[in-house]
Amino acid sequence: MGKKRDGRVTSGSDRHQGRTESPAQRQKQQHKPLYLFIIFFIISSSISVLVYRTKFISSPNGNPNPKFSNLFQQGLVKDDINYQEILTEHSKVSENASLRQFPNPVLAYITPWNNRGYDLAKRFNSKFTYLSPVWYDLKSHGANLVLEGRHNYDVEWIQELRKSGDAKVLPRVVLEASPKELLNKKKQRKKAIDLIVVECKEMGYDGIVLESWSRWIAYGVLHDSDMRSKALLFIRELGRALHSLQLERNGKQLLEFVYVIGPPRSAKLQADDFGPEDLQSLSDAVDGFSLMTYDFSSPHNPGPNAPMEWIKAVLQILTMTKGSRNLAHKIFLGAGGGAIIGRDYLSLLEKHRPALQWEKRSGEHYFFYLDDENIKHAVFYPSLMSISMRLEEAKSWGAGISIWEIGQGLDYFFDLL
Repeated sequence: MGKKRDGRVTSGSDRHQGRTESPAQRQKQQHKPLYLFIIFFIISSSISVLVYRTKFISSPNGNPNPKFSNLFQQGLVKDDINYQEILTEHSKVSENASLRQFPNPVLAYITPWNNRGYDLAKRFNSKFTYLSPVWYDLKSHGANLVLEGRHNYDVEWIQELRKSGDAKVLPRVVLEASPKELLNKKKQRKKAIDLIVVECKEMGYDGIVLESWSRWIAYGVLHDSDMRSKALLFIRELGRALHSLQLERNGKQLLEFVYVIGPPRSAKLQADDFGPEDLQSLSDAVDGFSLMTYDFSSPHNPGPNAPMEWIKAVLQILTMTKGSRNLAHKIFLGAGGGAIIGRDYLSLLEKHRPALQWEKRSGEHYFFYLDDENIKHAVFYPSLMSISMRLEEAKSWGAGISIWEIGQGLDYFFDLL
């Protein structure tokens, strides 16, 4: 959700500790609208947040948008915030925690290494459309494929979720199996799909979130046109298999499929980038694309989590072809940086009492501090203003949002959802 950087400020996943520490813990057809989910609190090897431009619609009496009356009337959504306000207000939320403010779909990730995310998923259940616990890895064990992660399954948590709200549970599956074996062999592809579908049936899930594109890039297979075609074919086959299954608990509702994609690295698409043609080719098989824009800044290029200009540029690239322009409502965005979670951020504010600054170009708040060794650090972390801006940007595209690791943020962020 935020990030800390050493050195100067310039402008330009995801795993810690918790409930379990197994290395296995990472990430006829009924079509539903695909949504562009913008990740606004995000954590990877660090924490990051997606941002949005907010139009503050006034009510007839001149007050801010009455939907956000609590936060706006208190004057908390602004660029000139100070650390005292955050320390005083961050834990206060609306008495009606079930009131939904953001009109479009919301996907939220929960990790086994942060119990707080599980609790927040229950507390704010009505704010979410999809909940994705980060539970599964599909791996190669010799010639066999194995879906690891069922030990993370929390039946009591899921039962409580379904009693308190309508959020659908779509666990994340990371495809770790060797792509050359998996994609080149029809039997292996079928085995992988069967493992995922059976798990959904046996555990009563509403579908899955699949992460594989980044792994395929790491293996270097997407530069080969034949392998790329097979990769896209696998995703389509998995989507068809999921969309052909309906659970008794869900009545006639078919399983849903969200696919994780990375942002294009430049305006000129690289051979292994996921681009607008890929978006279009998968649109019938996938219900939503979780676009993980968490890599804008790095320790070698410190700066904002996810600058507004970059977010808009990424969306424009992905929707630049005629056929893909109508698919903007099917994507989600993300961001990244150095590991600062909510409690760490509050501790830094309390200890250093910094002057928070607003970087207009990126639409993010940040501050500097000196550590005990007199080393200067810059900290970028989400604020009510930065999140509000990104929510409005999402709405302007007809997009939803996805939140990486909801346990890492501050409670009053949820009043904006």
